[in-house]
Amino acid sequence: MTDRVSTAGAVLMMGYTQESKEEEETNCSSGTGGSQQKDSEKLLSLLELEEVLYSAPRSCRHVDEVWPNLHLGDMFMSHDRFGLWQLGITHVLNASHGKLCCRGSDDFYGTTVKYYGVPANDLPTFDLSPFFYPSADFIHQALTSGGNVFVHCAVGVSRSAALVLAYLMIHQHLTLLSSVRCVQQKRWIFPNRGFLKQLLALDQKQRQESERQTQQQ
Repeated sequence: MTDRVSTAGAVLMMGYTQESKEEEETNCSSGTGGSQQKDSEKLLSLLELEEVLYSAPRSCRHVDEVWPNLHLGDMFMSHDRFGLWQLGITHVLNASHGKLCCRGSDDFYGTTVKYYGVPANDLPTFDLSPFFYPSADFIHQALTSGGNVFVHCAVGVSRSAALVLAYLMIHQHLTLLSSVRCVQQKRWIFPNRGFLKQLLALDQKQRQESERQTQQQ
């Protein structure tokens, strides 16, 4: 593990400058997108992405605000309706919908909270990608309407984290690396290897679409 952590910094610096990192941190804290960073970041390999994830401090609470008005957390917090009310949560996205450990439904949260359930298994073989765009749209519509969103699964580091990363990539136009760095400022995350592969595919798709749009201009 020590060797992995020590090499992570070197991996990151391949196409990722300190200036880019500082700019990214400013964008994360202010809630602005980072499409301008795409030219300065290379497309990471799976192993390089895992190095970046390993390098972050292991710090998680039951809930952390990882983007303005976007909270990422675990099943403990999902069961705490009073705690969610104190946070001003108006929308809940449950990435482990239907699992015994994670209750969740419109009836459970009441009429003041909008609920969206994704029945994902935290397995590398599970295809989470069909839920990337619907989940990102749910988060985006909530935030643009002045809402406060809580995204969770059992632990808040894999399924729900992958959906939050997908949102940042799709609607905030961040690269996968920038999205990871934004969330890592607030919470340790580590989507399973299957989810990471799917996020890398989304990253490549987003880059290709951006290149086509640039060529058409």
